[in-house]
Amino acid sequence: MPSFSQTSQQRLNICHEKLQRIFNEVIKNYDCTILVGYRTPAEQEKCYKTGKSKLKYGHHNNFPATAVDVSPWPIPKEWGAKDWKERAKFYYFAGFVKATAQSMNIKLRWGGDWNDNKDFSDQTFDDLVHFELV
Repeated sequence: MPSFSQTSQQRLNICHEKLQRIFNEVIKNYDCTILVGYRTPAEQEKCYKTGKSKLKYGHHNNFPATAVDVSPWPIPKEWGAKDWKERAKFYYFAGFVKATAQSMNIKLRWGGDWNDNKDFSDQTFDDLVHFELV
């Protein structure tokens, strides 16, 4: 059974309790790594300036964080690049995460389908590792 590394667990521990519940359940069946939970204002500003975020202040800046960035493990080489086989890993993982959250009656938004309409072609910004509480 997969388990979080100490670093992943520390990152998850500063997230909202609902996110902790979801991903502690996910890791039982799907190996993944927590990339970031809480993000300082300086870290958020850097992400905004480099185009990794569209927001100057977001769910990562709440304490505890109401957003978390998580990748399937091992991290795909191209991080969800245009190669559909690499992107598919993130879509498959997101489906598993969303189903887990739904089974726990927790509303979750994924950065690959911001409006949750199951139409991936209407995205203007893909953040395939991003999950946030609604």
